[in-house]
Amino acid sequence: MGRALVCFLLSCLPAAAMVGGATAPPDSIARAVVLIVGSRGNFCTGAALAPDLVLTAAHCVLPGADYKIVEYKSGQPQLRDVKRVKAHPAFSLQTLLAHRATADVALLKLPAPLASVAPARLGPTPTVSPGDAFLVAGLGVAVRGDGKSGGTVRAASLVATGRPGNLQIRLVDAATMGETEGLGACTGDSGAPVFMNGAIVGVVSWSTGPRNSAGCGGLTGVTPLALYRSWITDSAKILGNEL
Repeated sequence: MGRALVCFLLSCLPAAAMVGGATAPPDSIARAVVLIVGSRGNFCTGAALAPDLVLTAAHCVLPGADYKIVEYKSGQPQLRDVKRVKAHPAFSLQTLLAHRATADVALLKLPAPLASVAPARLGPTPTVSPGDAFLVAGLGVAVRGDGKSGGTVRAASLVATGRPGNLQIRLVDAATMGETEGLGACTGDSGAPVFMNGAIVGVVSWSTGPRNSAGCGGLTGVTPLALYRSWITDSAKILGNEL
């Protein structure tokens, strides 16, 4: 686990995250966003639903690795333990890798609360139409290929495209519509919270480059929480949290 954190701080993580000149989100959103690191060197974004409960993507916390939360105190990173990982039982990694809809949601229970977070709330289930606006907040690098640009919460304002529904939402930068590189998420922003009207309505599951190419700055694939809201609240209760 120490190596994973050291790699992040020394910018040796994969260069992939919120790109296209994304800026800082409002403080109320920024303080809900947390960094998750794994013992295999992977890293993801999550969102605090309570001081000791984090929502992320199921593919970020696969079995066979240990996971920690990175909390910053006085600007210095501190590793915080994860007591339990609870992924949705219907999640399928193979389905996700094919960019198809799956239950890509998970909860991380911590043994002690994080002092620096301001938990976000879950939003109501929206009916999404093409052109609807969302805010995606993540902790990855700002410039693809430049690891030193990571570690700061940045947010991208994106709009729904295609045929959004309860299974999957695809977001693009309204200025580029995915045809050229624009704002968007990538590997480091997996699990990042997706906000509508200040509340979380989904998590980032995957991304593409322009015109469905490899990379980032094209499509941002979101797993909406509509079908999984009850599982999240029921699981949180089992873990000792009332949402």
